[in-house]
Amino acid sequence: MEPDSPQSAQSRQEAATATEPEPGSAADGAVGAAAAETADTSDLQPAGFTAATLDELRKVVWPSRQQLFSESVAVILMVGLSAAAIAAIDRLFGWGASQVFR
Repeated sequence: MEPDSPQSAQSRQEAATATEPEPGSAADGAVGAAAAETADTSDLQPAGFTAATLDELRKVVWPSRQQLFSESVAVILMVGLSAAAIAAIDRLFGWGASQVFR
């Protein structure tokens, strides 16, 4: 193997740094933006906190009544089915334990 020339080592270093995202670039995504917003709003008073909270709540995509109803029914059904399954397994193991420990 030949030793690396200074020029090839330099070109590899430039290639490696070219692929790394710069701090604050789009590659940082929401993390960089959230950190910048946190730094700017660290000295807010309670009124500013309330205003910022209301601004964030306006950005939320709220579900429609139909979507809320259907998803609530799905959750209630799944909780009911899970409770029934757990109760059935509990009774089965209870019956088995009563048979073993007579």
